[in-house]
Amino acid sequence: MSDRARNVSPMLASPRCGARIRSGGSCRSPAVRGKRRCRMHGGAPGSGAQRGNQNARRHGLFTRDAIAERKQIQDLMGEARKLLQEMK
Repeated sequence: MSDRARNVSPMLASPRCGARIRSGGSCRSPAVRGKRRCRMHGGAPGSGAQRGNQNARRHGLFTRDAIAERKQIQDLMGEARKLLQEMK
């Protein structure tokens, strides 16, 4: 290394990545230009899923229809419990 002073102030002044790390703190890496995350947390070009990704929906457990169906079943079970309590 040379004795010449390095100009690192632009790097230190750049916005930081907003991701949370496992220990609970913030990521200290600089964000990718034009993005809010560093290259390791999704700021790299081509990272993330494509628009309209159907692979994210695998089981349909939390679709609007499935949630409504579970609510109907819970209501029906509640009514059945009330009816059984009244019969006793």
